[in-house]
Amino acid sequence: RNHMQISICGTPGSGKSTVAKIIADKLKYKYYSVGALRRKMAEKRGLTIYEFNQLKEDTDTEFDNIQKKIGEKEDNFVIEGRLSFHFVPKSLKFFFKSDMGKAAERVFKDQRSSEKKYNNIEEARKEMQERMDNDKRRYKMHYKLDPYNEKQFDYVIDTTEISIEEVVDKVMKTIDWESGKSTD
Repeated sequence: RNHMQISICGTPGSGKSTVAKIIADKLKYKYYSVGALRRKMAEKRGLTIYEFNQLKEDTDTEFDNIQKKIGEKEDNFVIEGRLSFHFVPKSLKFFFKSDMGKAAERVFKDQRSSEKKYNNIEEARKEMQERMDNDKRRYKMHYKLDPYNEKQFDYVIDTTEISIEEVVDKVMKTIDWESGKSTD
């Protein structure tokens, strides 16, 4: 399982960060979260992640370049972000998707202090849908890409009805199978 780059992308609330962290841990790989990097930068500027995403500056380019560099210079890492599959082209590309209702429940239950607080599940669902639409618009404009098009990924996992452990298990089995394939 050496010389591997793994990217995990997907819809909001599909378990991307949680699974990416666990996988990196199990493999003793480095873990990168583009979302966490963006949140840190937003906080530094005293902005919410939503306000930060509205900035028409070169913030996107900066994150694109960070990801490209990681992909070119490093091995044995898990990177999680909307466009990681694109900027780390040699990575094994996973896409997680989840029913929006279920995802909103998850996000509502597991609210991070740094993000805005939702008053109810419906509010979480609406905001997540808005974020996806906003992403689609932004990425279509900047990159001519739809980050939610499943055809761009090696493996698609629907996480709606399965536990985090089961998702981790599926990903690990796939990684083992892929690394077995690539040994001479």
